[in-house]
Amino acid sequence: MAGVDRQCRCGAGGLVRDERSTFSIGAGELNLYQSMFVMFDKDGDGTISTKELGTLLRSLGKNPCQEEIEELIDTCDKDGSGSIDFEEFCLLMDKREKEKMTKLDIKQIFTVFDKDGNGYVSSSELKFVMTKLGVHFTEEELQEMVLEADIDGDGQVNFDEFLTMMTTE
Repeated sequence: MAGVDRQCRCGAGGLVRDERSTFSIGAGELNLYQSMFVMFDKDGDGTISTKELGTLLRSLGKNPCQEEIEELIDTCDKDGSGSIDFEEFCLLMDKREKEKMTKLDIKQIFTVFDKDGNGYVSSSELKFVMTKLGVHFTEEELQEMVLEADIDGDGQVNFDEFLTMMTTE
């Protein structure tokens, strides 16, 4: 996956181009970030609160105290709203990516999509997770996403393929 300069923010219609912040992430990471953001924006207001951020971090195997969560939001909250919008979330994730996610971090993300725990992500699991996130794709789009990452051609994405997708520049 080639690195791509993305300028984005979350607007009423989803991601839109923006001149405020520029960061380099691949299309796969951008889709993953959007999925993660939507999953943890429980009230659907377009931001992640301190409570929602705590849930997000715990799902990734972290156990931050409330003070650490508030400090993280203060660090990322460029507009001073007290919560993280999608642009700020992308900046946070981009910064974290530059610090290089560990294989364990990527494994934890993989398990979000591997709903049945069989070690593979199928298009139906991808559809299930994305629908839960409020993101809807056609069957063709879902198949295309799986095929893009499916190196061995078995119609599913195993962890090694997911890892390759997440770490290829």
